[in-house]
Amino acid sequence: MYKPKEFHVGSSEEFQEWVDNKDFRIASAIVEGILANLTTKKKNVHLLSVIIEEENSIYDITIERKHFAETLEENIVHYVREERYEDCQRIADVIAELKGNDISNILNNITSSKK
Repeated sequence: MYKPKEFHVGSSEEFQEWVDNKDFRIASAIVEGILANLTTKKKNVHLLSVIIEEENSIYDITIERKHFAETLEENIVHYVREERYEDCQRIADVIAELKGNDISNILNNITSSKK
């Protein structure tokens, strides 16, 4: 069972710095969350939680299944930068599979609607 990553930061500004600096921990949590939920039937998947201690608040980051491929595409660059090439190949394979499934689903819908 996948458990979303939790990031504890002192302030929302601190987390914004992580985002601005393209912190690999964020990309990694997003990619791991997507890869762990490829077979889920849920429409939305919880990827990570950001716990902001100064505010005593938690922000949950979720993604819709339909955005898996494009989000992986956005995050693969971080894996390239970190020279995690085996992971890059796995991510690229999943992107191709997700996009292939989209095409075959579209084709199936077209052919079944003509019957």
